[in-house]
Amino acid sequence: MTNPTAIDLRSDTVTRPTDPMRAAMANAVVGDDQYGEDPTTNDLQQRVAALLGKQAALWLPSGTMANQVALRLLTQRGDDVIVSRESHAVWHETGGAAANAGVQFTDVGARGVFTAEDLVAACKPRGHPIYPPTTLVEIENTHNRAGGVIFPQPEAVRICAAARERSIATFLDGARIWNTAIASGRSVSELAAPFDLVAVSLSKGLGAPGGSLLAGTRDLIDRAVRQRRMLGGAMRQVGIMAAAGRYALDHHMQRLADDHANARRIGERLVQSSRVQLDLATVQTNIIVFALSPDAPDAATVVARASERGVLVFAFGVRTVRAVTHLDVSRAQCEKAAQVLVEVVEKGA
Repeated sequence: MTNPTAIDLRSDTVTRPTDPMRAAMANAVVGDDQYGEDPTTNDLQQRVAALLGKQAALWLPSGTMANQVALRLLTQRGDDVIVSRESHAVWHETGGAAANAGVQFTDVGARGVFTAEDLVAACKPRGHPIYPPTTLVEIENTHNRAGGVIFPQPEAVRICAAARERSIATFLDGARIWNTAIASGRSVSELAAPFDLVAVSLSKGLGAPGGSLLAGTRDLIDRAVRQRRMLGGAMRQVGIMAAAGRYALDHHMQRLADDHANARRIGERLVQSSRVQLDLATVQTNIIVFALSPDAPDAATVVARASERGVLVFAFGVRTVRAVTHLDVSRAQCEKAAQVLVEVVEKGA
């Protein structure tokens, strides 16, 4: 069982609802969402659609389900999907794309980003006797495994334009798009504008206990309702969860800047160790992904030793560790966690 006093930096999904969020959930007006009669969920869907500049939106239990539904909407079995290297769709959805949509991925670029030229070079034509057709390009923003980096918006616009010229659909895995908006100063509608379909999460930086949404044209979202049902994501009085999402949008958006500042503080302390390999330029939002030098302990050892001292982080690889800041950790806790991590790394194997 997790130590309740630990400084938990494993993910921004570990947050607990605040007391005011719990009150909003308890007081939510609810109905049967499968009949379209949950007023709180309907209001949240309309609000998120407007925020993203799309015609409609649909609530789903998780970001992974949102991504899986997107694949089923925008591809056919046997199609090829172009993504960034180490994307969430490839690494963190337990093979769902193959099992649920029957697609394959072609990963391009480096450090979470790629270019329109990368897309064009990797694109496989329709009607080829050997190649699977490329029918979708997916961008993850921010990019998790690259350390929460922001995908350059001008390049996203170029990629989507190149995709349209080739009748390739476009999807934004914007689970942490709120972080991108706060860090870049761009509105979420601007960030979402080039894409046919967009996924956003309420349970990461915004601190709701669950829930993601897909947003796009009314036709796509109408079709998404069936796909959600097929994957077991249709629920009933979901307004209790939607109320948490509404509260998060109202009260937890601007404070994301605090998480970004805390992540930067951790990164600045970590790079003072010769046994940590970290490019501070990648610490752009609330995620720090750092490598361990050959003379440092491996990731499993760092995680275990840090846990013994009340700091929880996540092993992203044999010699790679991730830490994520969020609303449940303070500046002082992040500074303490950074010091613990440095001392653990410096201890040696």
